[in-house]
Amino acid sequence: MHILGLVLVGTAIAVGLLGIILPILPGAAIVLGAILAWALVEKTTTGWVVLGVAATVIVVTQVLKYVLPERHLRGQGVPWTSSAVGVVVGIVGFFVLPVIGLPLGYVVGVFVTETIRRRSLRLGWRATVAALKAVGISTVIEFAGALVAAYAWAAGVLLG
Repeated sequence: MHILGLVLVGTAIAVGLLGIILPILPGAAIVLGAILAWALVEKTTTGWVVLGVAATVIVVTQVLKYVLPERHLRGQGVPWTSSAVGVVVGIVGFFVLPVIGLPLGYVVGVFVTETIRRRSLRLGWRATVAALKAVGISTVIEFAGALVAAYAWAAGVLLG
Protein backbone atom coordinates (compact mmCIF):
# COMPACT_ATOMS: atom_id res chain seq x y z
CA MET A 1 0.00 0.00 0.00
CA HIS A 2 1.26 3.44 -0.82
CA ILE A 3 2.09 5.89 1.94
CA LEU A 4 -1.11 7.87 1.32
CA GLY A 5 -3.18 4.73 1.88
CA LEU A 6 -1.32 3.97 5.10
CA VAL A 7 -1.90 7.53 6.30
CA LEU A 8 -5.63 7.22 5.52
CA VAL A 9 -5.92 3.89 7.34
CA GLY A 10 -3.91 5.26 10.29
CA THR A 11 -6.13 8.34 10.39
CA ALA A 12 -9.28 6.20 10.34
CA ILE A 13 -7.89 4.11 13.20
CA ALA A 14 -7.11 7.28 15.17
CA VAL A 15 -10.64 8.59 14.53
CA GLY A 16 -12.03 5.25 15.71
CA LEU A 17 -9.99 5.41 18.91
CA LEU A 18 -11.18 8.96 19.50
CA GLY A 19 -14.76 7.83 18.84
CA ILE A 20 -14.47 5.40 21.75
CA ILE A 21 -13.33 8.10 24.19
CA LEU A 22 -15.89 10.62 22.93
CA PRO A 23 -18.84 8.35 22.19
CA ILE A 24 -19.96 10.03 19.00
CA LEU A 25 -18.81 7.43 16.48
CA PRO A 26 -18.75 3.62 16.59
CA GLY A 27 -15.04 3.56 17.37
CA ALA A 28 -14.26 -0.16 17.40
CA ALA A 29 -16.18 -0.70 14.16
CA ILE A 30 -14.23 2.11 12.49
CA VAL A 31 -10.91 0.63 13.65
CA LEU A 32 -11.87 -2.83 12.40
CA GLY A 33 -13.20 -1.40 9.13
CA ALA A 34 -9.96 0.46 8.50
CA ILE A 35 -7.91 -2.68 9.15
CA LEU A 36 -10.24 -4.68 6.89
CA ALA A 37 -9.75 -2.15 4.08
CA TRP A 38 -5.98 -2.35 4.54
CA ALA A 39 -6.02 -6.17 4.49
CA LEU A 40 -8.18 -6.20 1.34
CA VAL A 41 -5.72 -3.92 -0.45
CA GLU A 42 -2.63 -5.74 0.85
CA LYS A 43 -3.86 -9.27 0.08
CA THR A 44 -0.95 -10.80 2.01
CA THR A 45 -0.73 -13.43 4.71
CA THR A 46 0.39 -10.74 7.13
CA GLY A 47 -2.66 -8.66 6.29
CA TRP A 48 -5.06 -11.55 6.86
CA VAL A 49 -3.36 -12.53 10.13
CA VAL A 50 -3.53 -8.95 11.38
CA LEU A 51 -7.20 -8.76 10.39
CA GLY A 52 -7.88 -12.03 12.22
CA VAL A 53 -6.13 -10.82 15.36
CA ALA A 54 -7.87 -7.44 15.22
CA ALA A 55 -11.31 -8.99 14.64
CA THR A 56 -10.84 -11.52 17.45
CA VAL A 57 -9.67 -8.93 19.96
CA ILE A 58 -12.44 -6.49 19.06
CA VAL A 59 -15.18 -9.15 19.18
CA VAL A 60 -13.95 -10.41 22.58
CA THR A 61 -13.76 -6.89 24.02
CA GLN A 62 -17.21 -6.05 22.62
CA VAL A 63 -18.61 -8.95 24.65
CA LEU A 64 -16.56 -8.09 27.74
CA LYS A 65 -17.59 -4.43 27.65
CA TYR A 66 -21.14 -5.52 28.44
CA VAL A 67 -20.49 -8.49 30.73
CA LEU A 68 -17.99 -6.95 33.18
CA PRO A 69 -19.79 -3.62 33.80
CA GLU A 70 -23.06 -5.52 34.31
CA ARG A 71 -21.37 -7.62 37.02
CA HIS A 72 -20.12 -4.40 38.62
CA LEU A 73 -23.63 -2.95 38.64
CA ARG A 74 -25.15 -6.13 40.07
CA GLY A 75 -22.52 -6.09 42.80
CA GLN A 76 -23.61 -2.56 43.68
CA GLY A 77 -27.29 -3.50 43.70
CA VAL A 78 -28.20 -1.57 40.56
CA PRO A 79 -30.63 -3.50 38.33
CA TRP A 80 -30.14 -3.57 34.58
CA THR A 81 -33.46 -1.76 34.15
CA SER A 82 -32.05 1.42 35.70
CA SER A 83 -29.16 1.35 33.27
CA ALA A 84 -31.58 0.69 30.40
CA VAL A 85 -33.66 3.73 31.39
CA GLY A 86 -30.43 5.74 31.48
CA VAL A 87 -29.56 4.61 27.96
CA VAL A 88 -33.01 5.51 26.63
CA VAL A 89 -32.94 8.94 28.28
CA GLY A 90 -29.36 9.37 26.98
CA ILE A 91 -30.45 8.63 23.41
CA VAL A 92 -33.28 11.15 23.70
CA GLY A 93 -30.83 13.59 25.26
CA PHE A 94 -28.44 13.13 22.33
CA PHE A 95 -31.08 14.50 19.97
CA VAL A 96 -32.14 17.29 22.32
CA LEU A 97 -28.59 18.41 23.18
CA PRO A 98 -26.20 16.94 20.59
CA VAL A 99 -23.03 15.35 22.00
CA ILE A 100 -23.45 16.28 25.69
CA GLY A 101 -27.06 15.05 25.82
CA LEU A 102 -26.04 11.38 25.69
CA PRO A 103 -23.92 11.25 28.86
CA LEU A 104 -26.08 13.85 30.62
CA GLY A 105 -29.26 11.94 29.78
CA TYR A 106 -27.74 8.68 30.97
CA VAL A 107 -26.82 10.19 34.34
CA VAL A 108 -30.22 11.83 34.76
CA GLY A 109 -32.07 8.67 33.74
CA VAL A 110 -30.18 6.43 36.17
CA PHE A 111 -30.36 9.00 38.97
CA VAL A 112 -34.11 9.55 38.68
CA THR A 113 -34.86 5.84 38.29
CA GLU A 114 -32.72 4.81 41.25
CA THR A 115 -33.89 7.69 43.43
CA ILE A 116 -37.50 6.68 42.85
CA ARG A 117 -36.75 2.98 43.30
CA ARG A 118 -34.73 3.44 46.49
CA ARG A 119 -36.73 6.43 47.79
CA SER A 120 -33.52 8.21 48.72
CA LEU A 121 -31.47 10.91 47.00
CA ARG A 122 -28.29 9.64 48.63
CA LEU A 123 -28.85 6.03 47.54
CA GLY A 124 -29.95 7.19 44.09
CA TRP A 125 -26.73 9.15 43.72
CA ARG A 126 -24.66 6.19 44.98
CA ALA A 127 -26.25 3.99 42.31
CA THR A 128 -25.60 6.67 39.68
CA VAL A 129 -21.92 6.77 40.62
CA ALA A 130 -21.79 2.97 40.31
CA ALA A 131 -23.39 3.24 36.86
CA LEU A 132 -20.85 5.86 35.80
CA LYS A 133 -18.03 3.59 36.96
CA ALA A 134 -19.56 0.80 34.87
CA VAL A 135 -19.56 3.10 31.84
CA GLY A 136 -15.89 3.87 32.53
CA ILE A 137 -15.07 0.16 32.77
CA SER A 138 -16.87 -0.44 29.47
CA THR A 139 -15.02 2.41 27.76
CA VAL A 140 -11.62 1.22 28.98
CA ILE A 141 -12.31 -2.33 27.80
CA GLU A 142 -13.41 -1.19 24.34
CA PHE A 143 -10.49 1.23 24.02
CA ALA A 144 -8.00 -1.46 25.06
CA GLY A 145 -9.33 -3.85 22.42
CA ALA A 146 -9.22 -1.24 19.67
CA LEU A 147 -5.73 -0.20 20.76
CA VAL A 148 -4.48 -3.80 20.58
CA ALA A 149 -6.00 -4.01 17.09
CA ALA A 150 -4.25 -0.76 16.14
CA TYR A 151 -0.91 -2.08 17.42
CA ALA A 152 -1.45 -5.30 15.46
CA TRP A 153 -2.01 -3.21 12.33
CA ALA A 154 1.12 -1.14 13.00
CA ALA A 155 3.14 -4.34 13.49
CA GLY A 156 1.67 -5.72 10.26
CA VAL A 157 2.68 -2.60 8.38
CA LEU A 158 6.23 -2.80 9.75
CA LEU A 159 6.53 -6.54 9.04
CA GLY A 160 4.76 -6.48 5.68
